[in-house]
Amino acid sequence: MADEKRLQEQILRISGVNPRKCMKCGKCSATCPSYDEMEYHPHEFVAMVEAGEIEPLLRSESVFKCLSCMACVERCPRGVEPGKLVEAFRLAVVRTKDSERLKPDDLPALADDELPQQAVVTAFRKYLK
Repeated sequence: MADEKRLQEQILRISGVNPRKCMKCGKCSATCPSYDEMEYHPHEFVAMVEAGEIEPLLRSESVFKCLSCMACVERCPRGVEPGKLVEAFRLAVVRTKDSERLKPDDLPALADDELPQQAVVTAFRKYLK
């Protein structure tokens, strides 16, 4: 339960989304091109994150069926941005696999003269939030 709460907080922090603004109208889900493929639809995903029901989402493939097209973000009348929550969820799940995570000390051995410095900076900005 403590892990779920920690993961919920991490998802909300990374996304910057306030799921409490959601009025569960379903407009985000109605516009989702992956609707038929998903076990949990965008408005349900938002509600589950808000309620801290993270464990069922971890077991579901729905989060990986999202196309990240952000149609749900455009359609939401309250500016909830479900797509950003899904992106943050994916990122948080990746971060829980810490042993597989690239660490700053690993970079010198992996870097070569062809690797643009901007790629390194961008990766750290994205994955060290």
